[in-house]
Amino acid sequence: MIASILCLSAQAGNTSPLLLGNNHAMKRVSVTQRYILLPVQEREDYASIRVLANNQQVQTLNVKLAVDKVDYYVPLDLQRFGINEILLDITFHGDRRFTGAMKDFICWNEMKQSNSFEPKKEEKYNPVYHHTPVYGWMNDPNGMFYKDGVYHLFYQWNPYGSQWENMTWGHSTSRDLIHWEAQPTAIEPDALGSIFSGSCVVDKKNNRVVALYTSDGNKTQVQSMAVSTDGGQTFKKYAGNPVLVSTEADFRDPKAFWNPEVQKWNLILAAGQEMRIYSSADLMDWKYESSFGTGLGCHDGVWECPDLIKLQVRGTDKQKWLLICNINPGGPFGGSATQYFVGEFDGHKFTCEHTDTRWMDYGKDHYATVTFDNAPDGRHIAIAWMSNWQYANQVPTKQFRNANSVPRDLDLFEYQGQTYCGVTPSRELLALRSKTTNKLPQAGEIVVDLKGSAEITLSNQIGEQIVLNYDAKGKTFAMDRTRNYASFSENFPCKTVAPVYGDIRQFRIFIDRSSIEVFDAEGRMSMTNLVFPQEPYNNIKVVGGKATMYEFK
Repeated sequence: MIASILCLSAQAGNTSPLLLGNNHAMKRVSVTQRYILLPVQEREDYASIRVLANNQQVQTLNVKLAVDKVDYYVPLDLQRFGINEILLDITFHGDRRFTGAMKDFICWNEMKQSNSFEPKKEEKYNPVYHHTPVYGWMNDPNGMFYKDGVYHLFYQWNPYGSQWENMTWGHSTSRDLIHWEAQPTAIEPDALGSIFSGSCVVDKKNNRVVALYTSDGNKTQVQSMAVSTDGGQTFKKYAGNPVLVSTEADFRDPKAFWNPEVQKWNLILAAGQEMRIYSSADLMDWKYESSFGTGLGCHDGVWECPDLIKLQVRGTDKQKWLLICNINPGGPFGGSATQYFVGEFDGHKFTCEHTDTRWMDYGKDHYATVTFDNAPDGRHIAIAWMSNWQYANQVPTKQFRNANSVPRDLDLFEYQGQTYCGVTPSRELLALRSKTTNKLPQAGEIVVDLKGSAEITLSNQIGEQIVLNYDAKGKTFAMDRTRNYASFSENFPCKTVAPVYGDIRQFRIFIDRSSIEVFDAEGRMSMTNLVFPQEPYNNIKVVGGKATMYEFK
């Protein structure tokens, strides 16, 4: 984590802005400290900034520069340029009739230099134990892998604001999947475009980590590669990028993996409303093998963020393949969601064994689900982005937006002659159970032992409540968040309902300041939903079961 704001007194430079028109200006900055802190006002339109050094463009970014009010600051690292002066070439895109004269914008006086940076304060919805960026916007988890005792989690990140823009790979590491440490920026935009989603693989033969990601350019998406020889701490982009191209407009999110059955690398990526599968011997030259998706699953939106893994079927000696397909829109309750397919894969073609549409999680806030490469003990550990594209840019946080789900182990189970994806909270979460409590924790786990149908209500003093309902006879589980703060989006209030495969004997409910994740303890149902209570829930009522509560710290 970068150190805290200490020096806000130093000005960005002694020069006034050079006004070049109604919406165009330049600002010369004498570099005296590591960062220039750019003032952000979220209601404004983006301003395009070109960073010029020695008459060369060294970076571009889009920032909602403050016009009359500063919501927060974001840091632009000046140290990387290695010079004493830079020129900011700024174009504003807002309507001057509403924002006023450019010379009067407060951003000119509020640009400060500092040797350190951290967000001003922790927000009330900032999670206690879920992964989230230190500041800025986050969406899809990317490039997750395990190596030398460390889990690496990269993510789609906007370092210059808390709404989607400036797509970059942020980076966090953990030794226990729970406590995450922020690392320096991993992969930044370049001439090929912004850095969209992708994957990392541990290439054991060549002692390296290879990242494959989508470069999103001007109406084109191509696949690029970067290599790390220091365990994933830093990456060098391949000089021969791109390594894979297509005429398809939506062509992205490569997920690579080593397939020992064919002794080659396989890669699956999203192309419109299908998944394409490739093979390679060296991670650079890719051969097209097949496509999957026609006539199967939900096609109400664009297919994204695939994964393809081989899993054990519980209680049998069988193994089958699971193809994960995230889709937006088209989720069962609107917006984005994760669907999956069970079948066989021979290194060339995936064949699905069922015709019905299946969802990995029946909440509204579970998307971009992918698994860690090289996870220990043969595990397949997944993490999802915990939001929904219908309102992700509007959720009521400021300096950060969005978190990831708790880690989940995936497997397969059989029910009534069909094979389904099992989702179980990763065992590392048990270590968070510090003590039991009689008070509903703001961040913790509730274990509910059931005798049959049950209703669990979480509420606060101002009448907000979340109602969880298990119907043993109807074989459904539901979460109702319609009586919860939701003025930021008409799409937020909802009741989500999941099918239940067999009797549920115990629920594991993970609550944090802004989320509730419910699991059948046997891993046959999961439901992930955001919540934004104006006051913390402080009361629990359980009908049809007994609750044991653990506080997490």
